[in-house]
Amino acid sequence: MQVTQRYYTQDEYLELEEAAEYKSEYIDGEIIPMAGGTTNHNRLAGNFYAALNFAFKKQDYEVFMGDVRLWIPDKHIYTYPDVMVIAGKPEYYNNRTDTVTNPLVIAEILSKSTQNRDRQTKFEDYKTIASFQEYILIDQTKINVMQYVKTGRKRWEIREHDIEDEVIALHSILFQISLEDLYNKVDFEAEQVEKTNLDS
Repeated sequence: MQVTQRYYTQDEYLELEEAAEYKSEYIDGEIIPMAGGTTNHNRLAGNFYAALNFAFKKQDYEVFMGDVRLWIPDKHIYTYPDVMVIAGKPEYYNNRTDTVTNPLVIAEILSKSTQNRDRQTKFEDYKTIASFQEYILIDQTKINVMQYVKTGRKRWEIREHDIEDEVIALHSILFQISLEDLYNKVDFEAEQVEKTNLDS
C-alpha cells in the first residue's frame, strides 16, 4: 500500500507550530519533527549564546537561540538554528516577531541524527541567504569546531579548531571565544554512555 505524502501550506504549518508541544521544521511543504536536544547540546548552545550576548551588550548586534525561527525564502524552509547573530535590527518575515530572515552568523550543535544534514544540505540552504557570512559547527562528542567563512561570491574558507586552549575568532564580527570556555561543563563520558545504550 502506497502512503501519500501530505504537503502543507506555510499558514497551515505556522498554525500547527503555534499549538505544537515540540518544534518542527518546514521544508517546501513537508513538516519534519526536530530531534530532542541532549544536555551537552544545551550546554554548548548556551555557552556560545551567553558569550556572544555578553560581548555584544553595547554593540549593534543581536543574538538569538533555539526558539527563534529562520525563514529561507529561496528554499521555502522554516528552521530553528541553535544560535544566530544578526547585525542591526532583525528583519521579520510577514511581521512575525518569531521569524527572522537576516542572520549574519549561524551556529549548529552537531548531533548523531542531524550532523550530515547540518554539514551539507543545511549549509547549502543557508548559503542562499544574502546576509549569511559565517557558519559554525560545534561537535558535542569531542572538542572540535568547524568554522566556514565567506570570502567571496560562492567562496568559503574552512578552519578547524580542536585544541582546548585554542581560540575561535569570528571573521565577520569582532568576537572570540576559547574552546575551553565553549566546552565548559560538557560531559563527554555522558555522551559515550548514551552511544553505548543506543548501540546495545
